[in-house]
Amino acid sequence: MRGPKLDRIDRLILDLLQGDGRMTNIELARRVGISPPPCLRRVRALEEAGLIRGYHADLAVEALGFGVTVFAQIGLASQAETDLKAFENLVATWPEVREAHMLAGETDFLLKIVATDWDSYQRFLSLKLTAAPNVAHVKSALVLRVSKSAPGVPLADAAPFSDLSQSDHEPNS
Repeated sequence: MRGPKLDRIDRLILDLLQGDGRMTNIELARRVGISPPPCLRRVRALEEAGLIRGYHADLAVEALGFGVTVFAQIGLASQAETDLKAFENLVATWPEVREAHMLAGETDFLLKIVATDWDSYQRFLSLKLTAAPNVAHVKSALVLRVSKSAPGVPLADAAPFSDLSQSDHEPNS
């Protein structure tokens, strides 16, 4: 699947904003080498195209009292589309679940769950998660420490996907 055509400046804007979403337009323009008005137009166009979905603060979960993070692998009894959608809708109502990914393979969903402590996770597990309709099994993995947490995608290191021409892929004669 190919995205919209992005030039070097668009990719640089995206890369800089995913690293610091609070950067001022003036600083962003200076760092990408254009004046502020066209920089703001580009950012707005990237937002309208859906490439920038929002701006968020990276919170210190432990300092806020959430000492436990768990990844739960969920197996459902039925994978019919209506059952998958019903589970997704239910998960969306649980604030403890910070991420939900539907997977192919043995596990149907992978949930990232935060809790204040192990006891509160166990209450969530028994009162909500395993009690949910269609949940056949849950396998929990407690996070011991986070070694890396990088938001977004590696734009600075990626090949310029929209600037590749057909001749870039042809062998030399």
